[in-house]
Amino acid sequence: MLRISRLTDYAIVLLAHLAGGDSGELQNARELARAAALPLPVVSKILKALTRAGLLQSQRGARGGYVLVRAPEQVSVAELLDALEGPVALTECGAHPGVCQQEASCRVRDPWQRINRAIRETLERVTLADLVRASEPSLIPPDSLFGQSAGASRSLESS
Repeated sequence: MLRISRLTDYAIVLLAHLAGGDSGELQNARELARAAALPLPVVSKILKALTRAGLLQSQRGARGGYVLVRAPEQVSVAELLDALEGPVALTECGAHPGVCQQEASCRVRDPWQRINRAIRETLERVTLADLVRASEPSLIPPDSLFGQSAGASRSLESS
């Protein structure tokens, strides 16, 4: 099962709240915790991590809070996952070449790396703005993910 961590899931929910507000409007941890129905200590921990990753800017003080560094349309889901989880990869050699002792003779390394690239490219095409706009089951038109129909398989075949 491929799955992001619970903290990453919460972080993306918080980023969606920040992206859904007025551009440049500071939101404090308490407001975000209330809006997302998450415990304040968890929200504070996530906001600090997102600030360290360069996705948020923080301002201290009575009127302080957090704001996105860039517009939601300029932040890809791949970038979010990289910042929160590390490189997106299904196999160790997909994230860090040279980690596996079998790499030089592995017969499935290249196909797995093509799959990793296809997933990565798809995640790069989906932005935080797409996640915020996604309020229905058909959240993102398939064409925006894969170019045209069957684009994902075409991409795997051509790599």
